[in-house]
Order: sequence, then structure tokens, then C-alpha cells
Amino acid sequence: MRCINCGRDNKLKDRIANNGRCYYCNHPFAFEPTDMRVKAKFTDPFFAKLLTDISAENTLFFTGQQFQYFLHKRLKGKSGNGGCGPLIPFFIFFHIILLAVPLFLWIINLLFVIVFYRVSISEDNNYQIRKAYLKTLIIYGICILVIGIFISIILDSFISFTLFTLLGMGSIYLGLITQINTKISQIIVVSENQVNQWLNRWQEINGSLYHLLSSPNTERFNPVNLGANSYSFDRVIVCDKPEIVQFLIRNNFHFENNCAVLSIDGYPQSIFNTVIEMLKRNPDLQVYGLHDASAKGVSLIHELRNNEQWFKDSSVNIYDLGISPKQILKNPKYVILNSQESASKAQRLPQEVKNNLTPEELTWLESGNFVELESFSPKILLQIISRGISLSALPNGYESFITLEDNSNLGTTGVYVYGIDSFG
Repeated sequence: MRCINCGRDNKLKDRIANNGRCYYCNHPFAFEPTDMRVKAKFTDPFFAKLLTDISAENTLFFTGQQFQYFLHKRLKGKSGNGGCGPLIPFFIFFHIILLAVPLFLWIINLLFVIVFYRVSISEDNNYQIRKAYLKTLIIYGICILVIGIFISIILDSFISFTLFTLLGMGSIYLGLITQINTKISQIIVVSENQVNQWLNRWQEINGSLYHLLSSPNTERFNPVNLGANSYSFDRVIVCDKPEIVQFLIRNNFHFENNCAVLSIDGYPQSIFNTVIEMLKRNPDLQVYGLHDASAKGVSLIHELRNNEQWFKDSSVNIYDLGISPKQILKNPKYVILNSQESASKAQRLPQEVKNNLTPEELTWLESGNFVELESFSPKILLQIISRGISLSALPNGYESFITLEDNSNLGTTGVYVYGIDSFG
């Protein structure tokens, strides 16, 4: 493992002999992959690269939860293949070679079917990987049927015919039935507690992380100077949680876009009332709701339109910049999580909010599914919000697709954003 201090490689025996320190410069290693008792194993250089990438070369602030998602995508990126479909020709060739040993061949195929099935139902993998492996199960089952029956005819073996038929049909059945019932959600490969421990360990050895944001409750913002009574912001972004507000403010989004940033729950408390007073003086104010695809998120616009603290009986324009369940259902490439708490909140949604959701969206939410804004890297999230605000000023702005590249994992994934129906 390479030392991030001097850049020299240290073999395992050298690290052990020097009590977890660099053999050459004596700098401590924060992590020892061989001692990690979790699925995720990584080195100091990997972690350092991760911190540099998420902060866009140490220019952007990020939350601990954004880092958790970022780490998750990097660790899962290497396994983000499209199933084993390309290997099917190899399996066919393998079958032909083993014509003389059908029982051994049947056992090998059974093992393959079990492995494909386990991958396809594991919530450690994202929705796309699971779907790809389910398709592979079906294709593989067909291959087993065709080649297995061919082998059985050549060998004139009824037992072989029966075994291969059962295995092939079983593989096809598993692929089809699981495809119907497969969950869309997944499990984050690293827990929040693990991430916090790793971040604390890194800072103990390598110094504090300036761009890592602390809890919003620990940060106070300077009081707003009202100045002239005529002054006000042209825009306001209202978020469904304070962490996103803190993220935007610390990255100077409010300054660069002449935009106030508040949470629906009244954060930042120290300046909230003053900013609300400034906003309500502006008859041309534009309001943007930014939220997760969650029960609380889809309620945000309703709250802004009907709460007297906000813009009830007001004629201001309110735009929805949040993630919609409809967008996720159309293209489930996001990190979709699931919890009973989320399901309970969705079931208690006001009827007015439910009326604005399609039956599919309501079912998706009431099943406990949700997607968080923090699942987008800081750079991409800022780009999406800025682009959404820009499009709102155009007559036909919401009729065009926006293509953004998210390189937070090892590959490159295009994120398409469409109008009011979707994020941005």
C-alpha cells in the first residue's frame, strides 16, 4: 500500500513490522485493508482520492451523507456490470467440451444458476445489476435446455434429459418470477456509523477535513443586514431538510444566484424570520422547492402554497425542483432506499397531496421507497439546481432534456432531467 505522505509502497510485512506506519517516513496508515471486518476494503490512497473527488479538488463543501453515498458508488462501481450475458458463448463451448460427463456438467450448471439467483435478489446490488442477472438467468436457462437436451439425445440418457430439463426450466422460472417480484430498493454497502468512524480516523491521523460539513445544528450564520427597506432577494430555494440548506449556503450558492436558501422547518434559525420578512416584500419573488423523492419531499410544494408562514394566498410563482417518484419509476438508476418509517409517512400524506400523485407514485412511496438529494455528488447537485433555475426563466425551458454527467462512481452515467416532472 502506498503511503500518502511519502508516496512509497509498503508491503504488508513492512506495515506490520512498523506497527501500521510507513516503513520509510513513519507516517501512520489510517486503514489496513487486511484487518477490515466489513465487505468494503480499501487503502489510504483510495480514501484520499475519494475526498479529493467529492470536493472537486478541494473546492466544494460536502455532507457526511453525501460522502457515504459517494463511497458506496465507488465501492460498487467495479461490480456494476451488465450481468453475465457476454459469457453465454463461453458456457456453450464449455458444455460441448464436457459432453462425456453430463452429471458433472449438470452440477456445474446448478452452481451457476444458484450464483446468478443470489446476485439477482441481493439488495447489496442496485436495481440495474439485479435486473441484468435475472435476464441472464432466463438466457442461461434456455441454453441449458437446448444444449442439455442435445447432450441427452447423443448419450441416449433419459435421466440426463430429465435433469437438464428441470434445471433449464427452473432457471427460466426463477428469472421470470423474480423479475416480477424484485425489489427496486437497495442497501448502502457502508453504514453511516462506519463512515463516521472512518472519517474520524482519517482526521486523527491526517488532520481535519475543512470541506466536510458538521451537523447543521452546530453552525450559526451571521444575522442578515436588512439595509434599505426596499432590498430583497429575487429568489428563494426552500429545502425539505436543513442539511441541504447548509450545503448550499456553505458553497455560496445563495451569493452566486442572488437566492435565499431556507428549510421548510425554519433553518437557519438565527436568520429565518428576517429572511422571510425580506422575501414577502418582493411581489416578483420566485420560489423553488427542492426535496427528496419521499413522503416529506412530495409534501413540500403543498406546504409552501397552503401554510400562512410561507406563501398562502400569495401570487408568487412556485417551481418544483425536487426529485419526483415519477422520474424514478421511469428510469430507476438512482440509489433507491427503503424503510418502514418512510412507508408510514407516505400512508399519512394529506389527501390533497395524494391527489397530485399517480397511483404508481403513491404505491411506490407507500412501499417505503425514497431517493435522497445527497445521493448526487456535490458538483452534480449544484449543476442540476442551477440549470433548473435557469430553465424556469425560459418560456419553453421545461420542454427540453438536460444531460448531466455524474462521475461519482467508476463509470460515467448520464442523468436526464425533464421539466417539472422530474429533478431539475
